[in-house]
Amino acid sequence: MTREEQFMQEAVRIGIEGMRNGLGGPFGCVIVKGNEIIGRGCNTVLLSNDPTSHAEIVAIRDACNALQDFQLTDCELYTSCEPCPMCLGAIYWARPQKVYYACSRGDAADAGFDDSFIYDEIAKETDSRKIPMIPLNASTSKQMFEEWKSLENKRLY
Repeated sequence: MTREEQFMQEAVRIGIEGMRNGLGGPFGCVIVKGNEIIGRGCNTVLLSNDPTSHAEIVAIRDACNALQDFQLTDCELYTSCEPCPMCLGAIYWARPQKVYYACSRGDAADAGFDDSFIYDEIAKETDSRKIPMIPLNASTSKQMFEEWKSLENKRLY
């Protein structure tokens, strides 16, 4: 078994364990730096009543805490399923070197976890989405960005 297959096997094991313990859906993730797992996560949506507690998000938080950094530079992410749109966004923000996934989003949809409507909604103009997206006070709120741009000691990310 390859190194990558071993890490994927651990991600799947974590997902199965979390599912069997009633924490959430059948999803697991590990984050690896070098040859060491530095972050682990399973879906804990049911445990935490938090719709953002997907395996990848939980693992990213765990790995970033371990590294004391908000970037996963030089890390690999192994997830039991192709990331949903939310997790995909978080993965790009965390900037790992590589992502390995086992099951496809089609496999997830077949099991009742169909995110295709979110992919469809993202592609729409904001005024055409099912949940109304209404701009409000943008002109006065831009002050925060102006202040950010003028900060001399800001840390970019």
